[in-house]
Amino acid sequence: MQDIFALPIEELQDLFVAAGLKKFRAKQVFQWLYQKSVFDFTAMHNLSKADIAVLQEKFTVLPHSLEILREQNSSDGMTSKLLLGLPDGNSVETVLMHHDYGYSVCVSSQVGCDMHCAFCASGLKGAVRNLTAAEIVAQVYLFNERLREQGAMVSRVVVMGSGEPMLNFDSVLQALDFLHREDTCNMSYRNMTISTCGIIPGIKRLEEQGKICPGKSILVIPTVNSHSMNIGKRFWPADNTDINRMFPGYNLGETTQRIAAGVFEHINDYRFGIHFTSYYMPGCFAPHVRMMKTGFEDVEKAKDFGL
Repeated sequence: MQDIFALPIEELQDLFVAAGLKKFRAKQVFQWLYQKSVFDFTAMHNLSKADIAVLQEKFTVLPHSLEILREQNSSDGMTSKLLLGLPDGNSVETVLMHHDYGYSVCVSSQVGCDMHCAFCASGLKGAVRNLTAAEIVAQVYLFNERLREQGAMVSRVVVMGSGEPMLNFDSVLQALDFLHREDTCNMSYRNMTISTCGIIPGIKRLEEQGKICPGKSILVIPTVNSHSMNIGKRFWPADNTDINRMFPGYNLGETTQRIAAGVFEHINDYRFGIHFTSYYMPGCFAPHVRMMKTGFEDVEKAKDFGL
């Protein structure tokens, strides 16, 4: 049996015709799957019993095959985390978050992870395998199925679950492109975020495809939180630098230097900028913005930013 989830409509049409079904049935099933979030052939009410029998004999739909091994819900009801059992016996986590502007899902891109970041448990046993594009899309549609009765659906995706997205580049981008289609989630690229620990070849591929530059598909933003202060490689195992101290960067340097250089290339025409201060010594510090003596500082303009 072949799984048909997250296939383009054209490929689905070819499969249905080869199975002896009418070509238009593919469009009907496609609508049930991605616009109505229905994954059981028997619940697709405009299909004949004979066609349903053929579909059940020859095809599977991935979300219908996933097992929810564990579910955890926050006390305020705003967050739901699922541990999903995949058909091959592996498992991944995915999280639904309810915001005042809608619903977002944090999806995994790999089973496990080889990055071994100190603050993340997904790397404890290393990477087992990459997820397919269908397995990434299915994480979103499992929650769409739950939200269906409310007349709601997921409007944002963050690739920030287990795994390093840039080490599963093709499947991650294929999944995001599929969710962007008008006949699926119709999700804006601006509502998609990829979190990476700094895999330069993957970032370069994003740049080559025009998905890093402002105004294009996907914007990669370097971290400015405590994890970017990478003392002794505690957080970024492939690098020993702090991105907050790297600007304007160096395009032949270490990971953070090269990211900083790429970001700086696209912001250096702005008249004003804010540089976050980092601390290398342990302790508690009051957040603040330090104004550097550069000859271009503007105290009054800083006040306009609330600084």
